[in-house]
Amino acid sequence: MNYTLDYLTQIAHGIAQQFGQNCEVVIHDLASIDLENTVVYIENGHVTKRNIGDGPSHVVLEASRKDTSHLKDRYGYLTRTQDGRILKSSTMYIRGDDNKIRYIFSINFDITAFSTIDGVVKSLISTEPETKAPERITQNVNDLLDDLIEESVALIGKPVALMTKEEKVTAIQFLNDAGAFLVTRSGDKVSKYFGISKYTLYSYIDVNKTTK
Repeated sequence: MNYTLDYLTQIAHGIAQQFGQNCEVVIHDLASIDLENTVVYIENGHVTKRNIGDGPSHVVLEASRKDTSHLKDRYGYLTRTQDGRILKSSTMYIRGDDNKIRYIFSINFDITAFSTIDGVVKSLISTEPETKAPERITQNVNDLLDDLIEESVALIGKPVALMTKEEKVTAIQFLNDAGAFLVTRSGDKVSKYFGISKYTLYSYIDVNKTTK
């Protein structure tokens, strides 16, 4: 389809009106204007401080090469203004019936303010650099005990069946320090889970006391 400049400017104006003053829409003419003055239409040019008659961008230079068959439209990539503002950009290559690029239709949306907000939010919700998953809020002590047992296994990093005696001692000590044995009948559940007797369980709990 052979798009006319009037048709493209109508679309450009509509996009600019829809998204407001932070949205620049620019049309470069590669057919009838010399390479130093490719901008033939622009909305909200204050975003990049450009005007009609200004020269090309990197994408225009790329499209000015002899072989443009490999060029494809690009959407949602980041660009930066000379004064350091961050833009979310999209570039569309408008071709004529001969498949040659006649116009470049570009949208540049200033997202600097959003990036600042994003940085503030991330700083507010960030925590110490740990690999632990967020702690689950449990509804009863049985769920809490299950969680503590899972944490003790994760601490060792291998299933119970592969744990050595020393590793089981470490896991049991973790549970003890975490208060797991304050839960009623927790000893029965833990000893069964680790495949040891309750006598052995209590010896593992007291191992630090007996070595002092």
